[in-house]
Amino acid sequence: MFEKLFLLVKNNAKEAVIDNPVIAAKDRDAVIIEASSSIIEVLKNQMESGKLNDLIKFFRYSGIYGAALTTSMVNRFANKLNKFYGLNPEDAQATSLQLIPGIMDQLVTQTRSGKEDFALGTMLSNLNGNRADLSLLVNQLMVA
Repeated sequence: MFEKLFLLVKNNAKEAVIDNPVIAAKDRDAVIIEASSSIIEVLKNQMESGKLNDLIKFFRYSGIYGAALTTSMVNRFANKLNKFYGLNPEDAQATSLQLIPGIMDQLVTQTRSGKEDFALGTMLSNLNGNRADLSLLVNQLMVA
């Protein structure tokens, strides 16, 4: 799942990262990895802080519940761009806004399609380190 997320980010990074003059050519692959990890970290934090139901709502009704979660991802990625790659805060925020929301829209679409790699239960199980299969719980919460 994490490899598929990286590929999703990479496939969407042309304008925001690859063709972006404020990101050094030597840093572009690392920046794509940082975008992926920012998304994973925010999703993981949601689970670890007991907000599994909110996470499921995000994937079911992203237009209603997505703003705060996506904003957290955008801010986390922008902070990394600023701190580790020397982008000024405005460029870091603009780059992050150009990349993360589109990726999350695609991730939600793929999750709703039920493809195994991004099926919500599978994805959440991967996020918790496969310590538990969350598919049954996710299915119950999706019905509720």
